[in-house]
Amino acid sequence: MSKTAIITDSTAYLPPSFVKDNEITVIPLNLHWDGTNYRDGVNITPSQFYDMLSKSKTIPTTSQPTYGEFEVIIKELAKTNDAIIAVLISSGISGTVDSALMAQKHLSDIPLHVVDSKSTSAGLALIVKALVSARSQGKSPAEMISLADKIIKNMGIFFMVDTMEYLYKGGRIGGASRFLGGALDIKPILYLTEEGKIDALEKVRTKKKAVQCITDLAVAKANGQPARVGVIHALAPADAEMIRQELSNRMNCSELEIYDLSPVIGTHVGPGTLGIAVHTVAY
Repeated sequence: MSKTAIITDSTAYLPPSFVKDNEITVIPLNLHWDGTNYRDGVNITPSQFYDMLSKSKTIPTTSQPTYGEFEVIIKELAKTNDAIIAVLISSGISGTVDSALMAQKHLSDIPLHVVDSKSTSAGLALIVKALVSARSQGKSPAEMISLADKIIKNMGIFFMVDTMEYLYKGGRIGGASRFLGGALDIKPILYLTEEGKIDALEKVRTKKKAVQCITDLAVAKANGQPARVGVIHALAPADAEMIRQELSNRMNCSELEIYDLSPVIGTHVGPGTLGIAVHTVAY
């Protein structure tokens, strides 16, 4: 029987036990901060990151893995696998997919399939989980990729940031720029578009209204169907648990978990960010 390897990146921020038990290869993105380089999820955790951020006068920059890093991983996996699927952070907010595609071009003799998730964080994690399930059922790489594509097209990711400062400084503000107007204290309701870019739906003035808005959006997205859901938070576990409980009461959730935002994503959205990823593809 053929064997398929699964690669994802650190922004999915899957639990280490899940990664280990399911033989997932995670390639880290990078943070560059005051002369020090950190590998996302390797030598910096969310708790360490937000503690450092609260004391720092600077904000780190981030970068994708190089194609050379991908090549090393792909060559190693090719020794024991018949196919490799790399499902990665949206090309609309990172160059990680480009690095993987460059490695794919250089290693054209290895059956590597690069999937642009058009997503990140819990959205990316939910896609990886689906691939793990499909692989355990003996699905072919083509069937696994088809499932990923269906989920990508169906996925909804809605989030709010406590301040627009980090999106602005990190250059990932996208369509939310129209909400700037000097008012960094508003609570914009943001989402990832079909192209995997950040855009804005509306703005509210209080955190309570923003949380209610993204919760309502997730419920409407599921439309009464069984849904797989990930609640996302950056240094806001109590708020995330509150959202999880409300979604549990209002939705038919076949999966409902809370995910920390990785330091790389936290760099661009900042502490206090809350979000929800939801899809209704059955598998």
